[in-house]
Amino acid sequence: MGEWQSEETIIPYRCKTDNRMHRYFMDVKMVTKDKTYLIEIKPKKQTQAPKEPKRKTKRYITEVMSYIKNTSKWETAEAYCADRGWEFVIWTEDTLKNLGIKILK
Repeated sequence: MGEWQSEETIIPYRCKTDNRMHRYFMDVKMVTKDKTYLIEIKPKKQTQAPKEPKRKTKRYITEVMSYIKNTSKWETAEAYCADRGWEFVIWTEDTLKNLGIKILK
């Protein structure tokens, strides 16, 4: 039997967008018999770098800044987990669907 927590693991990280320290609240910490996982749940679109349009719109710049912020968090979470022998994973709607979890809109 395992345990889980939601948004109770907090990891300090330096964001590449402003070079300042922030706090990253992990979505889920799951402890199984064999391993501990820190899980981030994000829409698949937010896990991929935005495609550069012909014109750099405000929306594109916002998406780029969000992606940079997310990758700053994820790199820090990877190192945090590696130091502890844990695993950091990102779940998207595809992961949830494969686990049999229905996504409500």
